[in-house]
Amino acid sequence: MTPKSQPESNAWEIGTPIVAYYHGPGGGGSRWGPLTHAMARKLVDGGFNLAWGTSVEDLDVADAHGLRVDLLAYDLREPGNLDDPAGKARIEAVIESVKDHPALYSYSITDEPSAVRFPEFARIVDHIRERDPAHLAHINLFPTYASTAQLGTAGDTVEAYREHLRRFVDVVTPDLVSYDHYHLYTNDDGNQYFMNLALVREAALYGGIPFINVIQAVSLGESHRIPNGNESRFLAYTTLAYGGQGISQFTYWPHSVFHGGISGFEDIEWTSERAEADAAAPLTPLGEAVRQIHPEFVAIAQQLQPLTSLAVYHSGRGVPGWDIEALPADAVFTADPPFDREQDKGVLWGCFGSSDATSHVLVVNLDHGQEITTTVVGAAAIEEFDAAGRQWRPAADGSWAGPEPSRKAQLNLVAGGGKLLRLADAP
Repeated sequence: MTPKSQPESNAWEIGTPIVAYYHGPGGGGSRWGPLTHAMARKLVDGGFNLAWGTSVEDLDVADAHGLRVDLLAYDLREPGNLDDPAGKARIEAVIESVKDHPALYSYSITDEPSAVRFPEFARIVDHIRERDPAHLAHINLFPTYASTAQLGTAGDTVEAYREHLRRFVDVVTPDLVSYDHYHLYTNDDGNQYFMNLALVREAALYGGIPFINVIQAVSLGESHRIPNGNESRFLAYTTLAYGGQGISQFTYWPHSVFHGGISGFEDIEWTSERAEADAAAPLTPLGEAVRQIHPEFVAIAQQLQPLTSLAVYHSGRGVPGWDIEALPADAVFTADPPFDREQDKGVLWGCFGSSDATSHVLVVNLDHGQEITTTVVGAAAIEEFDAAGRQWRPAADGSWAGPEPSRKAQLNLVAGGGKLLRLADAP
């Protein structure tokens, strides 16, 4: 796809990379209730920076804790309200009441619409952009494994989904591509996860906009397993390697057939007593793991934010369901020794730069079951990013470490994890 230009009225920028959730605090109603100060503190401790909210009071609580809010304003979720004077007045009232609030980040418009309805939601997006160009109109899309009837397009899986994304970018002219994909099945991993990442990356580059990935944090009935920390890290780092600027955990609270989640308190009818109990309840094992994963995700995404995703390569035996291009022999960054194409799961190479020349690479361990060690060789001296300390340091190959960076970096990649490298003279 040839990159397209975005409307000149777009004033929204992503800012801090997104770490969000579905089915959690601030969703309102009898199920999720308001965003409380206790829950806001728990979200911040968990590395989240985008909360749900339904009211100005939720925005006030979020602001007190440095959180941003994805506003679930239900009047904005019905495009037909624009044709009804009373409905349109409610839309205007919502926007006027929150558009200047420092915690407002986005308006949640809809989840998984068919392409047939894109023209309707384009009207809502345009209306919000006209009234409040500084904030995102957030629409979440289907994954690749949705049916053609759900997608509103035709063809095989790749054709139908690529067309779904193209229409979304062309018709809705969004500021962001957001989609969900639940990869971790009961007995194995799925076979369309990297297909989905690749097609979304393609659409985001075409639209000149960022994308975020709604990732699995729960079982989904009997079909999917509860992710562990290594698997969640794998989902976060592979999203980064493809250029993603956000993740959203589905779901925060477990309920019904969704087991696991971030906070172990069951998602049941909200009461103030229940909210206090949940805020005090321990995190699930996954919730504990993401307290480290989320800050790492944000730190690396911030480093990549000014850059362009140039390519994604693979070294090793490949991944099911999608043919990722092999790392070229003359790549700026290579592995020494090379990965075995028959035996090793290998790594992803997410290549980034400020022009057509690669200056940065995110190397991701594709094995979310075990740690691996590899040595990366750069075309020139390289530096390694310390995601925990948020600083760059000279690379070391294990046998040499000095004040000047080496052309080699010995990387110990935890299960599903990655390391960001750059040429030492990169801008």
